[in-house]
Amino acid sequence: MARLVRDSSTARNIIKKFQRQGNTENAQHSGRPPKLTDADKRHLIRTARKQRRTPFAEIGNQLGLDVTNTTIRNVLKGAGYHRHVARKVPFLTQRHRKACMSWARLYRPLTRQQWSKVIWSDESYIYLSDDRGRIFVMRRANEEFLDECLVPTFKQSPIHVMVWVCIMEGRKGPLLVLEYPGGRGGGMNTARYCEQVLDGVLKDFYGEVKQERGCVRFQQDNASCHTSKRTKKWFNDHGIPLFYHPPNPPDLSPIEPVWHKLKNTIRHRPHPPTSVEELKAAVHAAWEELDIADVDKHILHMPNRVAAIFQARGRHTHF
Repeated sequence: MARLVRDSSTARNIIKKFQRQGNTENAQHSGRPPKLTDADKRHLIRTARKQRRTPFAEIGNQLGLDVTNTTIRNVLKGAGYHRHVARKVPFLTQRHRKACMSWARLYRPLTRQQWSKVIWSDESYIYLSDDRGRIFVMRRANEEFLDECLVPTFKQSPIHVMVWVCIMEGRKGPLLVLEYPGGRGGGMNTARYCEQVLDGVLKDFYGEVKQERGCVRFQQDNASCHTSKRTKKWFNDHGIPLFYHPPNPPDLSPIEPVWHKLKNTIRHRPHPPTSVEELKAAVHAAWEELDIADVDKHILHMPNRVAAIFQARGRHTHF
């Protein structure tokens, strides 16, 4: 406390004020009347809720209020609204939302043991740099996932490496940096997916976990190389049942926060990678460093994800 105030009497006064009124703000004193009436404040709050991305100054101009940005900020703060960076999420159509609800209904009865018998897989682009702009919105603390407080994201094109991983409770599966020539026709396709991922690493890993846990299902998203006839035939030929996953929403898979942890580890390395080869090495090192507890905690929350989907009616959740 001595570092924050000049003398002990000031500290005592601050403590007494907090004990008396629950905060350390100065009590309102008599003076010139406020510029905003209660009706003005209500109108301001309604406008801010309808136009969550609009700057304070523009809101004041629209309403014809001769007040500063600080006054507007304080009015909104008093109602619980603050400026936050908008969360970026995949764009969901009505069809996507219905599919999410179908998924939740299908898997609501699953037990802890049944969730532990699912292999979750995904591919992701890993960038050498991921600088992105930020958009601020006006919201309350519990409004983070309202549609008007979100920023939809779409697929990025400037990739450096594409990585495939799989996880299940208690296990980190293999991590594979996918190899393809690039250019027209040189991206990930059914042939490369079957050769590099399914035959390359999944077949052996699935055999291991099936021997440990019995019947195990495999989850993948709806990329075209995952849903092609050849890919479906591969799973049928190898007797691997698939775990249904609707298109687009990331809230339904525990692997998404694992990606976030992996990329964050790479981003905060003492010496960030500066080439594709260094990036590949950094990806493998980050996967080795990943604690299995950081995997399990998300899989154990799958029943909570299902409940959250019902509560959000198929929209985005806090997961």
